[in-house]
Amino acid sequence: MANNNSYRTAYAFAREMYPKKTKSHLQYGTAGFRTKATDLEHVMYRMGLLAVLRARYKKSVIGVMVTASHNPEPDNGVKLVDPHGEMLEQSWEPWATKFANVIDEKLEDTINELIKAFDITNMNDRVEIVVGKDTRPSSPHLAKAVCDGVLALSGKPIDYGIVTTPQLHYFVVCKNTNRAYGQPNEEGYYAKLTNAFKKIRGTEYTKGNYHNRVVYDGANGVGAKKIKYLKEALGDSLKVDMYNDEIIGSGKLNYMCGADYVKSHQTFPNGLPKDKNVRCCSVDGDADRIVYYYTDDDGLFHLMDGDRIATLAAAYLKELLQQTGIELNLGLVQTAYANGASTDYISSELNVPVAFASTGVKHLHHQALNYDIGVYFEANGHGTVIFSQNTKEKLRAGTRCNSFTEDQRQACSKFLTLIDLINETVGDAISDMLLVETILHEKGWDISQWEACYTDLPNRLMKVTVKDRNVITTTDAERICLTPQDLQDEIDSLAAKYPKGRSFVRPSGTEDIVRVYAEAGTTADADKLAAEVALKVFELAGGIGAPPEIPQ
Repeated sequence: MANNNSYRTAYAFAREMYPKKTKSHLQYGTAGFRTKATDLEHVMYRMGLLAVLRARYKKSVIGVMVTASHNPEPDNGVKLVDPHGEMLEQSWEPWATKFANVIDEKLEDTINELIKAFDITNMNDRVEIVVGKDTRPSSPHLAKAVCDGVLALSGKPIDYGIVTTPQLHYFVVCKNTNRAYGQPNEEGYYAKLTNAFKKIRGTEYTKGNYHNRVVYDGANGVGAKKIKYLKEALGDSLKVDMYNDEIIGSGKLNYMCGADYVKSHQTFPNGLPKDKNVRCCSVDGDADRIVYYYTDDDGLFHLMDGDRIATLAAAYLKELLQQTGIELNLGLVQTAYANGASTDYISSELNVPVAFASTGVKHLHHQALNYDIGVYFEANGHGTVIFSQNTKEKLRAGTRCNSFTEDQRQACSKFLTLIDLINETVGDAISDMLLVETILHEKGWDISQWEACYTDLPNRLMKVTVKDRNVITTTDAERICLTPQDLQDEIDSLAAKYPKGRSFVRPSGTEDIVRVYAEAGTTADADKLAAEVALKVFELAGGIGAPPEIPQ
């Protein structure tokens, strides 16, 4: 039976040091909890408690990351990381929500309830909880609250300080695999990535139309700090020109910069030079997503988002796999936000199977596990590639297989090196950047050649504020709206009016907003379709404020 003293102490400390002061209901979603930092102190403490209980249940190291990613600075957030580096198991999300919202007087009962539900009997085990934080001013105080929660249940917090979210995921996996995945520190992280990158690249830094220079927007966040260490380790193999690193640029986290800003506004971030045909990239506040872009000879902006990164990776992996001669199952996972042109290119031109998952990398990651080699990216630039144990074993065997040609053995060896370059645990902007640079270098491509693979359909994103986002329910990876009644019929009717028209709606995971996506054969049609669907959402789903206007 569990030791009652520890969680009674946790309850008393919560009431004294971290009382629940807010009445607003918080829900643990794809991004964990995100809201104003001033409302999160008690939540952080309680997530420290929950992490210890999760670690004892799983008999593994668990991670806690304090970040709000691409949100502005007044916000902060927290997410738990499971033993294999994945997001918190979905069945535990309601427990996280319950812990965050229960009144102080019921916290002890809730702890008891979870212990009983999962039969956690090892309450005296001093489990390790690794804690990381981003660069927000509120993060140190909130991370301390997490650590206090860990200590209150006699866990052992290991505070890594300021790290990227993907680095924290990496540390968790390293510890839970007894360092088989890598060394659980920043030095080990940089060494693994840069050694693999330089091994594949060799000494020929410029190749064909590819030049070994990239302009990097760090969003004035942790990605700006950490790229400096990577840049030093890369040496001359890749020249990284840094901007928005709290010295050059606005200095304010995610303000007019970062991956989300570039993706949403389809424009250059503040502070970056608009040199023509130069490869640029932006990461977000916690460096787990990345987008590329450039300006052409006519000064027009071109975006290379997560869809483009996914297709580039899938095509290269297929080529390399064919060189090995090994039969493995390669597939790509997208969300409904993926541009229809990218889906057609992948399935028709590359002949790679495409599956769809609900928005959120936890859903894509789960779906990607169905393949030996699973590529997944959201359009926002968040994604990675995961490899089955079967894949790694076959490739290792291939490096020493006498029946293989020398070229096949070398291809197997290169493939294994490429796996070391990829952070399989989660979308990692730094790792993904090195992957993109590796592939472009191998092909000898400049960024315009990458873009020339296919032409995106014009698309538009809108959002509608509603009284209650829960009136919108969806199915088929969020591509079909179930409620309100008749809304999907209206969407289908509107989309049918436009050549290559497609639209879907989905509720926000954190606020009473419905997101509307539309694409069509022309920009004007996409804009009009999005507005028309948004108006139907407003009318049928309880919109508040001014109704959307239809462009003429």
